[in-house]
Amino acid sequence: MNANYRIPGGWSLFWLIGALILAMSALILALNPDTTEAVRSVIRATARSSFALFLLAFVASSLATLVPNDLTRGLMRERRYIGLSFAFSHFVHLLAIIAYGVLNPQFWPGRSALTNAPGTLGYVFIALLALTSFRFASRHMTAAAWKRLHTAGIWVIAAIFGYSFFKRIPSMSVLYAIPFSILCAAVAVRLVGKWAQANKRRQARTRSLDRSSSFPNQLEPVS
Repeated sequence: MNANYRIPGGWSLFWLIGALILAMSALILALNPDTTEAVRSVIRATARSSFALFLLAFVASSLATLVPNDLTRGLMRERRYIGLSFAFSHFVHLLAIIAYGVLNPQFWPGRSALTNAPGTLGYVFIALLALTSFRFASRHMTAAAWKRLHTAGIWVIAAIFGYSFFKRIPSMSVLYAIPFSILCAAVAVRLVGKWAQANKRRQARTRSLDRSSSFPNQLEPVS
């Protein structure tokens, strides 16, 4: 990689991101004298870090196709560890939610099963995607099943993020339109990138067939 874009790779990247998330959370807790509000701030902060990491994993392959350079190829190469970092960030987010529920007894009674359903579904898919990112779990799946799970999972998580932002625009703040718009842009990038990848594969197959048809059949008898 170009020295300007050099970043830690593999597990070093994961541990670095994890350490930064924990340091950010600890700093928020230390600086806020109100523990309940501090935990609430951690919830918001880890929601943002999770969203940023998810976006990087979501568009990595498409960016590598549409804008091939050292940075996007490096992003693609580290996609697994970025995805695991997203899962870790959202695990810290979950711990903060649980802690907030303990500190604020009115929190859970004010939420219904329907309200909790999107988040619960999201965590189920996050856990499945994280587990199947390891060989001990993925070896029990076919390649096709693994691909279907990860494709479905990443789109479900994207939809949950989108729903979470969109429902807050009228009720909480119009500023939630910003992450919602960013997510929509990421969806467009991913779709265009997947189309470009499929188009490249079609062109490669066509060229391969053209080359094959340009050579005479060596087994055909010469008259």
